[in-house]
Amino acid sequence: MELPLETVALFALKLAYEREGESPILRDDPIMSDYEREVFGLLVRRGDIDAIQFRVAHCLGLAMEALGGAETPLGRELNRLAVDFSNARTMEHLDAPLIALKDYLKDIQ
Repeated sequence: MELPLETVALFALKLAYEREGESPILRDDPIMSDYEREVFGLLVRRGDIDAIQFRVAHCLGLAMEALGGAETPLGRELNRLAVDFSNARTMEHLDAPLIALKDYLKDIQ
């Protein structure tokens, strides 16, 4: 689960901060320090769903701003997927919405 969490954060931060013609944001960039696989791994091992959802929500909020908000077509879909993720109450229930977020963010890059 740690890798998809890191990937969602990476894709969201790419939408928010990456600009054409500039260096791409990579997993080892300083901007990813709070969203590294090891950080998510610790939270997953602890079963800290609230902290996981908080970190992901922060990244998704930045991506949402970059998309023009929840009123845009891309923003509406991202918002719907983010709500599904935030409504999960167990670690097992995070999987499906997490994969949907990852796939969506990858598709709109």
